[in-house]
Amino acid sequence: MTDTPLRPGLAALSVVGGMFALGITDNFVPYISGTGSLWQFHMLRGVLAVLLLVALAAAGVGVIRPLSWRAVLGRSLFPATAMLIYFGCLSVLPIGVVVAGLFTAPLFVLLISVVFLGERVGPVRIGAAVLGFAGTLLVIQPDPAALDPVSFLPVVAGGFYAIGAVVTRLWCAREGAVALSAGFFAMLAVFGAIGVLVLPAGGPVGHDGFALRGWVPLSVEMWFWIAVQAVGSIIGIGLIFRGYLLGEAGSVAIYEYSLLVFASFWAWVLWGQTVGPWALLGMACIAVAGAVISRRSGDAVPVRNVKLPEEELR
Repeated sequence: MTDTPLRPGLAALSVVGGMFALGITDNFVPYISGTGSLWQFHMLRGVLAVLLLVALAAAGVGVIRPLSWRAVLGRSLFPATAMLIYFGCLSVLPIGVVVAGLFTAPLFVLLISVVFLGERVGPVRIGAAVLGFAGTLLVIQPDPAALDPVSFLPVVAGGFYAIGAVVTRLWCAREGAVALSAGFFAMLAVFGAIGVLVLPAGGPVGHDGFALRGWVPLSVEMWFWIAVQAVGSIIGIGLIFRGYLLGEAGSVAIYEYSLLVFASFWAWVLWGQTVGPWALLGMACIAVAGAVISRRSGDAVPVRNVKLPEEELR
């Protein structure tokens, strides 16, 4: 893999294809959230995804055994928490708003790098961070008279994802993408199992009860959508991974923001969700800010649990 030639066009196409797959599969969550359980969903999806990754590793696609179990599992806590919040929000908020919140991760990475790692930041990245923050406010549109904490949860997910990106660089620089992905899905499965054990079976009805239910009866339809989610995530992550192998990281990261378009488009097609003009402007601001930070930083921040070891990027 170290000799893979850079092919920017194919890299862009691969990443956009991965985002297209994730944009569709994320929009299938409402098929589950009405009667299903967030925790049961993550537990079963995580197990299925790990089994798929084991099969891929057995076929010679990557190495699933990590160099350091402790580092990989510790790192997995943060992106798994981010995705737990992300999928929980998909049942109660427009998907475009949720995706935009996750894409604030590069802003948090910049903040963490400055405050905790002593990195120096120039005026361009500072300006990008301000633009991204303004975009976040446009997307959330907080009303001081009636603040809804749930609206800020996607941004919290972005913060956790950013911590995961930073500790990945510090703890897992030599780990492969298959091992990191397996750790991530395994951690989500553990989180899901804990929720299933702690929360009561059944629980409130409707989409608002998605995160409040423990174990629920599994229908054939539920198994189908969970399997679709597992396979779709692996396909999406695989295409993104391939894109980072074929292109320069800072340039490739820009194409990840196509997820904002695909997720919002399919939400409109499948569920009739629309995004207002101010929220669209906010998404554009977040995308521009993230792209600028990715281009100007030493490390891009890929979304959805993809991390390329330095050896594979050379």
